[in-house]
Amino acid sequence: YVIYTSGSTGNPKGVAVQHNSLLNFLYSMQEQPGITETDTLLAVTTISFDIAALEIYLPLITGATVVLATRETTIDPDLLSKTITENNISIMQATPATWRMLLDNNWQGKKDLKILCGGEALPENLAAELSSRCQEIWNLYGPTETTIWSSVYKYSQGNSSTVSIGKPIANTQFYVLDSHLNLVPKGIPGELYIGGSGLARGYLHRGDLTAERFIPKPV
Repeated sequence: YVIYTSGSTGNPKGVAVQHNSLLNFLYSMQEQPGITETDTLLAVTTISFDIAALEIYLPLITGATVVLATRETTIDPDLLSKTITENNISIMQATPATWRMLLDNNWQGKKDLKILCGGEALPENLAAELSSRCQEIWNLYGPTETTIWSSVYKYSQGNSSTVSIGKPIANTQFYVLDSHLNLVPKGIPGELYIGGSGLARGYLHRGDLTAERFIPKPV
């Protein structure tokens, strides 16, 4: 598929994702955070965002149930919490803003719910507040250019003042490099580079930008 993203630039560019990259992602998500045929996942993301691919395809390749929430439901905390309860939802993926919306509306949670959180940084205080209202919380991280999510982290309260992005998913590598593309020592700031099966083909009809951003493996 091709999906457009502007990142931090404000200038949309089409990211061309290959079939095998999406399959690698889905099979990895099937293992961690994990889903089985007994699960019911609530899909709350519009298909104009790539993270909708997890919500639609992951249940279907597993034999689980997917419930599609309406736009009205996703922005109304009363309707959303009602939908979670009435459909016995066991997995839901959403941004921190959506989870905060539910909590601010006095949502009491669901003890057997697996929470997936991504799209922006997960504040530790939000994760801590959610942890008493669900079964488990997973923080997900990744840019569109590496096929949706590239790392996962199962949250554990009290481990740190910040929530980690975790470890790379299957067939994915992370490198923290300096400005000369050399590996930096542990604890030294650098830039995160991602490689592996999830790497997109490049930017559609943007050979110049593809060459700039999709570089050969430096280490």
